[in-house]
Amino acid sequence: MTFAKILFTSVSLLFISACAADEEVYTEEPVERLYNGALIHLEAKEYEASATAFSEVDRQHPYSVWATKAQLMAAFSFYQNNKYDDAILTLDRFIKLHPSSKDVPYAYYLKSLSYYEQISDVGRDQEMTNLALKSLREIIIRFPDSKYSRDAAVKIDLTQDHLAGKEMEVGRYYENQGLYLGAINRYKKVVDEFQTTTHIPEALHRLTECYSALGLASQAQKTASVLGHNFPGSEWYGDSYTLVKGKPALKQADRNNWYWPFD
Repeated sequence: MTFAKILFTSVSLLFISACAADEEVYTEEPVERLYNGALIHLEAKEYEASATAFSEVDRQHPYSVWATKAQLMAAFSFYQNNKYDDAILTLDRFIKLHPSSKDVPYAYYLKSLSYYEQISDVGRDQEMTNLALKSLREIIIRFPDSKYSRDAAVKIDLTQDHLAGKEMEVGRYYENQGLYLGAINRYKKVVDEFQTTTHIPEALHRLTECYSALGLASQAQKTASVLGHNFPGSEWYGDSYTLVKGKPALKQADRNNWYWPFD
């Protein structure tokens, strides 16, 4: 055998050996051992490891009752590790495969939380906020008597407040630029669509400002009256009263009725 052939054979053997060494050795383990090992990682708050381990339960034993539990636990591990997109994908798969499972309400709830935790500040795009709102409402519709429905209702209020805050931010920008019609549209949206939020008093005041700036005295007075009727103790009412009447508002105790200041 020539030196070239010997060299080629040696290199080939080394290459084959390296490939064999790189191959992952697959070892099937008992489902109980896999699942308990995943739980140990979860209890230790090793969420990435627990997600991998629970996914392995599903991969090795896809038709076992443990696999169903493992799918949900993998989603929870992703959620705890702030891997919200992975959690949502896993939960969607769980819901599709096990629509009659008693854990489906929780799956929907965890999915809504995965959107809710991604809500950004009001200065950014609110796509995730809208997805969270849609998902939370779905819980109330599908599972109205569940404990998850009650919590979803609370989070819906907070989510709507966040969306209203975004509208207010845009409205204030338009108003500061002198684009009063654009600002009015934003403020009216808050008043019409987000009536239970904390932004209503300011929205009414800002509408009063915009109407006044456009010379629409009647509209400004009417809006200020609504503000005074519904939020008489608000600082925004005092500002609106001063804007419309040109003098400080009376204290609540000195008024005979809500509409008096604007007669």
